[in-house]
Amino acid sequence: MRLPKLETGHSIRQKFLLGLTTVLTLSEPFDVLKTFTYRPEYFGKHFCDLGHDLLRGPSEWTIGERELFGAFTASLNQCLF
Repeated sequence: MRLPKLETGHSIRQKFLLGLTTVLTLSEPFDVLKTFTYRPEYFGKHFCDLGHDLLRGPSEWTIGERELFGAFTASLNQCLF
């Protein structure tokens, strides 16, 4: 399910950056990127900070092991990124 607001609800700066991403990658940005950039003060910034803490913060596992766990989980969920 795609929220229509994620297609039209971004600020001018965010629309420019998403458009630049489209031009540079020659593909539409992933929906997760659109979600992170839509009203980042409520969700995107905090969620990205959490992800960074989980992957780069103190842990008994190495950064590579944590990245591998994330990639494996994404593949199980048939996630594109």
